[in-house]
Amino acid sequence: MAAPILAAAPDAHDTAGGQAAALRLTTSAYRRLDGTTPSRDLADAVDGHIRLIQAITRTAASDADRARLAAVGSEAASFAGWLAWDKGDYASARSWYGGAVKAARASCNALLTAYQTGTLAQFEAHAGNGVEALNLARRARRVLGEKRPAVADAWLSSVEALGHAAAGERRRADQALTASRAAAEPLAAEQEPVPWPWMFSFTPDKVAACRVTCGARLGLPEWVLGEDVEALTTGHSKQRALLVLDIAAGHLAGGRVEAAFALASRALDTGLRYRSGRIVERARGRRSLTTSSPPKVVRDFDERLHGVYL
Repeated sequence: MAAPILAAAPDAHDTAGGQAAALRLTTSAYRRLDGTTPSRDLADAVDGHIRLIQAITRTAASDADRARLAAVGSEAASFAGWLAWDKGDYASARSWYGGAVKAARASCNALLTAYQTGTLAQFEAHAGNGVEALNLARRARRVLGEKRPAVADAWLSSVEALGHAAAGERRRADQALTASRAAAEPLAAEQEPVPWPWMFSFTPDKVAACRVTCGARLGLPEWVLGEDVEALTTGHSKQRALLVLDIAAGHLAGGRVEAAFALASRALDTGLRYRSGRIVERARGRRSLTTSSPPKVVRDFDERLHGVYL
């Protein structure tokens, strides 16, 4: 991790720019570690990183330097929000995401402000606050205006779908997913790099994953099981586990209890390995959907959950 930071060391002619670049590289390095490291192990280091950003920002010589460093702080705060969310600490996650939005505004960058507002909307949708999520998504669109990049349209439509699903609005969720897919398909064909602050391309596969999550929320097995599950269960281990739990919810809604808990057990293994409170609590939520006399696979699942406190 030190190598790219040293490579981006500030020069005498652009101290603030060099500092911002080095700090952003550090945030990126921590993000790469997230896929293979428990959030609890990263959180303290990221807290220290944010304090360093704040200290450097306070000594910035000009408004332009402070705006540049505010953008760096916004990215770091957003990542801290993700770590808190993964730990299952929703109050801290909301606070960090809110701080990321405020720092983005201080950076005077509309694209970053919209992105962080949409990220907070995504968090609220997953937390079950559909109305708040939709209000935030609309605010993000207003910040960007009519000249927003195509990736913003595709992504914000998926966030709105999650918000509608959290509010129990099947038809509107379906409309938002259709809009998201229509916007994402040309992006996949163009194969152009996405604009910062988006770190990854937004593809139809991600729309499919969003549809699975919406279907799990709405109790619609045809949405969950109608997608190419094999193609969706790849990538980031913790995110994959969350998606597998959504697929398990689809099996439960369709009455396939044993298949559901075979998948849920696999996801729980990941949650325990990475000490992810978010994964474990979602696993508990899937268990609460089964109240009848449980088969052995469910009893084994209960045994795994017994005494787990993250």
